[in-house]
Amino acid sequence: MNHSSSFKPIIIALDGTSSTGKSSIARRLAARLGYTYIDTGAMYRAVTLLAIRGGAFAADGSIDEPLLARLLDEAEISFHLNTETDHSDIYLNQENVEREIRTMEVSSRVSPIAAIPFVRKALVAQQQAMGRHKAIVMDGRDIGTTVFPDAEMKVFMTASPEVRAQRRYDELQAKGMPATYEEVLRNVQERDYIDSHRATSPLRPADDAVILDNSHMTMDEEMDFLLDLYRQRACQDA
Repeated sequence: MNHSSSFKPIIIALDGTSSTGKSSIARRLAARLGYTYIDTGAMYRAVTLLAIRGGAFAADGSIDEPLLARLLDEAEISFHLNTETDHSDIYLNQENVEREIRTMEVSSRVSPIAAIPFVRKALVAQQQAMGRHKAIVMDGRDIGTTVFPDAEMKVFMTASPEVRAQRRYDELQAKGMPATYEEVLRNVQERDYIDSHRATSPLRPADDAVILDNSHMTMDEEMDFLLDLYRQRACQDA
């Protein structure tokens, strides 16, 4: 169902808590509509990987922000199509880091990095540039509230922490990455707290976002829900 003349190109903002399957459903939705998919969470994970590799984390977990600012200023974050998977992979300084950014080490440190104002400012500017021509699906934490407050379609995805932790644990197991369910659940709860309490762009539903609790939904049911909403929001007569 590529967007035809009866549907105008729009920006679709998918926000929500961690491990709700935002990226998976956003990727599928974009492919179905012939839209470009942007995984903003991967961008923050790439900056976190940059900070880890560059020595910006002290032993006590604190962040050397001046060092991180210099590293970020010199870094290049980009997306390139992976022809084998037909998905866009993220690159850090010309290196494909799609697998490296999914480790528990990065997961446990991404929220403090994402709370730093200059990091958010730099990445939001990149994200806004990516959406200039519309016809994009972008997922993250503040797409509908900060990056694209005028997006025509805003969805806030959520699910119980236990359901999200189980999904994330299963995903890590399938990839052969070490983790325990308890560790993943703790990480999900910590990220929820940090993301919703940070000073810059805290995680919250936009006033005009549609809430989608997918605790007990299949991906096909989610897709039907999102396609129905898309047809309402993108119709030329709307």
